[in-house]
Amino acid sequence: MSSRPARAARRALTAIIPVTALLALTACGTEATPAAADVSQEPASDSPGLAAARAALAKYSERPARIPVTEPVGKQIPEGKKIDFILCGVQSCKDLADFFTAAAEELGWTVNQIATQGTPESVQAAYEQALRDKPDAVVASGFPRAVYAKQLAQLKAAGIPVIQSNADDVVGDGISLLKNGPKDVGIQGEMIASWVVSDSGAKADTVYFDLPAYTILKPVKDGFTAKYQEWCEGCALDSVDVPITAVGKDMPDRVVSYLRSHPKVTHVVFSLGLLNVGVPAALKTAGITGKHLVVNVGDAQSYQYIQGGLTDGAMALNSHETAWIQVDALARHFTGQSMDVDQKAVLPNMLVTKDNLPSADGDFPLVEDYQAQFKALWGLS
Repeated sequence: MSSRPARAARRALTAIIPVTALLALTACGTEATPAAADVSQEPASDSPGLAAARAALAKYSERPARIPVTEPVGKQIPEGKKIDFILCGVQSCKDLADFFTAAAEELGWTVNQIATQGTPESVQAAYEQALRDKPDAVVASGFPRAVYAKQLAQLKAAGIPVIQSNADDVVGDGISLLKNGPKDVGIQGEMIASWVVSDSGAKADTVYFDLPAYTILKPVKDGFTAKYQEWCEGCALDSVDVPITAVGKDMPDRVVSYLRSHPKVTHVVFSLGLLNVGVPAALKTAGITGKHLVVNVGDAQSYQYIQGGLTDGAMALNSHETAWIQVDALARHFTGQSMDVDQKAVLPNMLVTKDNLPSADGDFPLVEDYQAQFKALWGLS
């Protein structure tokens, strides 16, 4: 398989995303880009890889109908619980905390959201505040335990459960629940690969822009690479590592520069939707057309791009379902039950394009009536 040398000048050395570069991404401007030319090609005859990719894409394009937990809590869930939710400093974590708060309020609990700047120092300070608060549980997202190991040990000693999501970590030794961990997110890369291979007729020339500093994204990249190579034999693939300093600053310029020097590229993949912010407008300004864009972890901006024809697809993350399954796990814990049913549950994912986009008005749930389904498990309906 052919490949091109990566153009990243250096790899980020930290596992935590500083939010100073990320917060600039929250504003959503109106952008336009010329309609992408159809670069899909007729597939080679007898292509089992293309058939497999199309079958996978058909499965991943379906909107999930059921939440992944079906076992009722079966006991009276106590009210009055107090939860500290530690934010990671970017909007996606604030959204997750808000979804969690909405679910907790259904059970008569209160949630204290503790802000951070995404730096190790601010995260540790947030956990120190949680220790002083002495809540009934702590919830967080995005940080490996190495950042707050001291505080985690103290919370464990105090009998306060800590539940995590979207973190490069493992369950145990103080972490009671982990959703969207390293073993869960590889499928996201497979989903994106199914779209690229199907869209190109197994004749893609692809560049993958990655944020190696965000270590939870490595299994996504690995999953994409493995399936892309399996399904798209002989297709070119290059990987470009992007430093954190490029996010919210010169990322569009980097993409334009790369595509100018690699004009045969047909498909551009971003390991996070935020990397694509501003790219469609930059491509238009540069006169670059015929490129197909797809992102991992879509957000409100991604869905607006898709609706406007500026981006082709996105892996839609399960933020609503993740937050409510965290509350479900705590409901079981507070009634003396194990969280295993929630830990083993496979969260839904979905590959969205303009044809099956549920909504472009912000982050949407994958399971449309997820709230009613969870409340039924809690004896609230």
